Amino acid sequence: MGSADLYLWLKALHIIFVVCWMAGMLYLPRLFVYHSKVPPKSEAAEMFKVMERKLMRGIMLPCMIATFLLGIALAVKTNAFGPGNGWFHAKLLLVLVMAGLHGMMSKYRKAFARDEYVKTERYFRIFNEIPAVLMVVIILLVVLKPF
Repeated sequence: MGSADLYLWLKALHIIFVVCWMAGMLYLPRLFVYHSKVPPKSEAAEMFKVMERKLMRGIMLPCMIATFLLGIALAVKTNAFGPGNGWFHAKLLLVLVMAGLHGMMSKYRKAFARDEYVKTERYFRIFNEIPAVLMVVIILLVVLKPF
């Protein structure tokens, strides 16, 4: 496998894991919206706990880790950390913000698992939009490389 082939494999796998991570980042807050509307310890609440745990641990966390590892490999391979890649530095900052949101979702999931409803349905409806906005800006930075 040549260097160009390796780059293409890294890029393809990075995109696959980003898509999977983002699916969870967009879906988990929606689960929180519905979870916040049901009584603690109800049958529905217990079902949401299982769904949230499986989504976070089985999909989101492994995909985030793979996204970061493959992204670092791509950045090293393309010397993206070097000068003249302001778009990459902005993207990296926003990806770190996304990872922070992931951490917040993990915290909220654990609170729901303890039957603690720490935020309102309205909060989660608004929170649900943040990963989508970040995703759009990150994609625009990657595709357009404006600076």
